[in-house]
Amino acid sequence: MNWSTKAHDIKVVVMDIDGVLTDGRIGYGLGHDQEIKFFDVHDGTGIQLARRAGLKAGVLSGRRSLANQRRAGELKLDFIHEDIHVKAEGLMRLCADLAIEPRQCLYIGDDLIDLPPMRLSGISAAVGDAAEEVRRAADWVATRPGGRGAVREILERLLRLQGHWEQLLKRYV
Repeated sequence: MNWSTKAHDIKVVVMDIDGVLTDGRIGYGLGHDQEIKFFDVHDGTGIQLARRAGLKAGVLSGRRSLANQRRAGELKLDFIHEDIHVKAEGLMRLCADLAIEPRQCLYIGDDLIDLPPMRLSGISAAVGDAAEEVRRAADWVATRPGGRGAVREILERLLRLQGHWEQLLKRYV
């Protein structure tokens, strides 16, 4: 498989949230809208770097959450689609909205619900602690777990293959 060629086709990064951008744990406060989730800042930096390289990035989540919406706003994601329980359909609608083909998507998942959109995408990736079936189906598997830098690791690989990494680093060196 020539990953460099496939990587150059990628225009959009699509991620799950729970278990990918978070470690999958959900905590509850005293009110119904006081859900607590923890997001890794390194993943956020990876997303910002991908967006600086001209990629669109966003999430398809099976759950609606104020914490998801807040983090998506902070990262200035291009899209956030929640309550998506049939993710293959969600991915196809997203592609239609963006006028792209599924092969132009990198999809990052962690659990069984992510398998259908992973199969449709040009490149599929799994976080290091994803379900075994998801890791087996993925083109790329991160060494890092979900919510602990896996997204950054995957996006860095993509950006290196696309030839953007060195240019992006110039801002920091």
